[in-house]
Amino acid sequence: MPSRPPDETDTLAPDQALDSAVEHETMLFYRPRTNPGTARSFVVETLTQWGWTERLDDIRLCTPSSPPTLSCTEPPADGQVLVRVELHATVLRIEVHDGGNGIPARREPRGTTDGGRGLQQVSAVADHSGVEERHAPGKCVWAAFHHSAVPAW
Repeated sequence: MPSRPPDETDTLAPDQALDSAVEHETMLFYRPRTNPGTARSFVVETLTQWGWTERLDDIRLCTPSSPPTLSCTEPPADGQVLVRVELHATVLRIEVHDGGNGIPARREPRGTTDGGRGLQQVSAVADHSGVEERHAPGKCVWAAFHHSAVPAW
């Protein structure tokens, strides 16, 4: 598991830069109609269809049960959240995009409250993670996982 100071920016090193995606899949979720577990199921089912189950438990932990859980500090006006799964030669990347205002930040959860653990969990389990601004309004919250090689189909 990765370990870094809480305020350290996390990026892929230049020698770990993403090459062209070998596989990718995207799904758009509408906040009012998204059932808990929908995004997680989408990611797990996509990876399983690709025959890629390496680190599936870690990836499951880093995928929000509902997309707005991870990506929104303020919900997007249109209620749309896009989840993208990209499999590269040596890196798997999960992205959650939305058009909402605000940037999520890691915070200390209070006692037994349910919230406040998402980004801490992602940064503890993923090899790399971060938040990026998009060219359009909003942001992209992402997590990356190194793997040995793309499975043979």
